[in-house]
Amino acid sequence: MAKRLPAFFFGHGNPMNALASNGWTRAWSALGAELPRPRAVLAISAHWYLPGTHVTSMRAPRTIHDFGGFPRELYDVRYPAPGDPALATRVQQLLAPAGVQGDEHWGLDHGTWSVLVHVYPNADVPVVQLSIDETQPPGFHYELGRRLAPLRDEDVLIVGSGNLVHNLHAYAWGRHPAEQFDWAVRFEAQARALLDRGEHAPLIDYESLGNDALLSVPTPEHYLPLLYVIATQRDGEPVSYPVEGGDGGSISMLSVRVG
Repeated sequence: MAKRLPAFFFGHGNPMNALASNGWTRAWSALGAELPRPRAVLAISAHWYLPGTHVTSMRAPRTIHDFGGFPRELYDVRYPAPGDPALATRVQQLLAPAGVQGDEHWGLDHGTWSVLVHVYPNADVPVVQLSIDETQPPGFHYELGRRLAPLRDEDVLIVGSGNLVHNLHAYAWGRHPAEQFDWAVRFEAQARALLDRGEHAPLIDYESLGNDALLSVPTPEHYLPLLYVIATQRDGEPVSYPVEGGDGGSISMLSVRVG
């Protein structure tokens, strides 16, 4: 049996990170160089958020440019990683009896490729994406993550991509680099303390954590990928933070490593 792989939640931030060389992207590259090469990646991205649970099942997923208003060079990026239909079938098996639909259309959105272009720049590791069902509560997503945990023992790297703090209404658009807002700093510290203690229940019920949480997670799609990742944690496994920092005052670039 292959050695158990860690699982990661990546704060992906601005799509332009796909083209950037900065502290965050260099850390992503270092992780790719350090980790054992997996047979495939299962990615849960904030940007595939729709009714129902779907899994990409095509052999050659397309690169999706699911944003607007960015420089032409970002739209020229292609991340031609192969798909893995067998892994898609395995995901459906693990998540049964939940009805997971195989998808031949979506592909890889920027929540996935803007990070993986640094982690695996040769695009030579197969990638499968799992959607986030917008109709379901956080506990549902945590439970799906728990069922996916065996993949870590099957040489599959589970990756969630979003942002622990993601409030675009408060973002310092077009201004000088901004210090993180006090509420963003406090919520990240609160979440890290809970993660360090292995207390997942308050993170699942994050809306109960107060006003800082509501400001940091005004909509759930960037937060929920974290729940998939931490749900794979086994007893005694450590949690660490290989990437830290914030962007624009209201975006956390924190990465969380389980195992």
